[in-house]
Amino acid sequence: MQDVDARRAAELTARNSYGQLVAYLVVRTHDLAAAEDALSDAFLAALKTWPENGVPDNPEAWLLVSARHRLIDNARHAKVKASAANTLKLMFVEVQESASLEVMFPDERLKLLFICAHPAIEASIRTPLMLQTILGLNAAEIASALLIAPTTMSQRLVRAKAKIRDAGMGFELPEAKDLPIRLDAVLEAIYAAYSNGWENVTGVDPRGKGLTEEAIWLARVCVDLLPTEPEARGLLSLMLHCEARRDARRTANGAYIPLSEQDVKLWSQSMLEEAERELTQAAKFKKLGRFQLEAAIQSTHAQRAVSGRTEWETLALLYEGLIQLSPTLGALVGHAAAIAEVKGLEQGLALLTTLPLELVRSYQPYWALSAYLFKRLGQESQAKEAYARAIGLAEDPAIREFLLRQSLADSKGELV
Repeated sequence: MQDVDARRAAELTARNSYGQLVAYLVVRTHDLAAAEDALSDAFLAALKTWPENGVPDNPEAWLLVSARHRLIDNARHAKVKASAANTLKLMFVEVQESASLEVMFPDERLKLLFICAHPAIEASIRTPLMLQTILGLNAAEIASALLIAPTTMSQRLVRAKAKIRDAGMGFELPEAKDLPIRLDAVLEAIYAAYSNGWENVTGVDPRGKGLTEEAIWLARVCVDLLPTEPEARGLLSLMLHCEARRDARRTANGAYIPLSEQDVKLWSQSMLEEAERELTQAAKFKKLGRFQLEAAIQSTHAQRAVSGRTEWETLALLYEGLIQLSPTLGALVGHAAAIAEVKGLEQGLALLTTLPLELVRSYQPYWALSAYLFKRLGQESQAKEAYARAIGLAEDPAIREFLLRQSLADSKGELV
């Protein structure tokens, strides 16, 4: 039983504090790979030590001290110059106090996010690198969020870390004037982390809710750090709008409820009000961006709580603007859904069919919407095939059950 408790404590700490721990180590050692390896060894040591000695009062501090010792040992074994070894030790003098059982270490995650957005790091790997090193996602989770094959993502991450190591890239926080240049990559990583947690709301991954809370916290810190950057406020507004609906997404039994059928009384009014304030504040800078448009789309959906109806015409226009700035698959499918409501099912379906099959082959929302439109149009064979694809791609059991029920219903939504 003690072994089980120790393992659970280590796993809980890994889920909740991995990003804080690795960020703290990297910022002080300037060595990403070494920090990750040392922390991995610390977790292994915890699994061996805690069952015998008990779980420490402050698991994070215990892991930090253990990782520090491993880094110092590695420096000695590598026979580095005495001055370098002394420098490494001095880097951790301050940890002696902050890693005690009474004092918590500072949170360096946002700092490391901006460091990982270094211009010398290939743009396509910055977001995945941030997601893995700061937010603790594995290669498969990152690949899923970014619609990339897991093996490809894993290889890219390994190559990126090797390049950082071989180039001796400095892990220095950029000057204030350079922060806005790196902001886009940081916001992308925060949103990808939020999306990963949002999709795991059912409890399939116990880290889900914690990850969305981390992402919202990081967005708030970004707004505080760069209050005149409207996209930071746009992202915060977007996530707050989505998070406000968390309690309405499932029934008491865990069944999935689509946005159009959610009970608006279950939406968090305080979150919606904060989201609207941030979006209004962002608009004052007259510098429109992707996250502001996505937040405006969610704001339009939120108006149903007041008007009792969804303004599909407004949504169609907002999606058109979003596609101009950021033609993602999500935006294109969302636009098709809005057009289907405004101009008819045929036109919405026609938009979907223009998307290249190689892009949408594994994109579940595309097949779910296609199936719905085929069903409404009475095209049963096409609907059946699309539903099969959508159900097969759905990782959430509740969504699979919802789609199965839809597939068995008639064109009016009644079960047959």
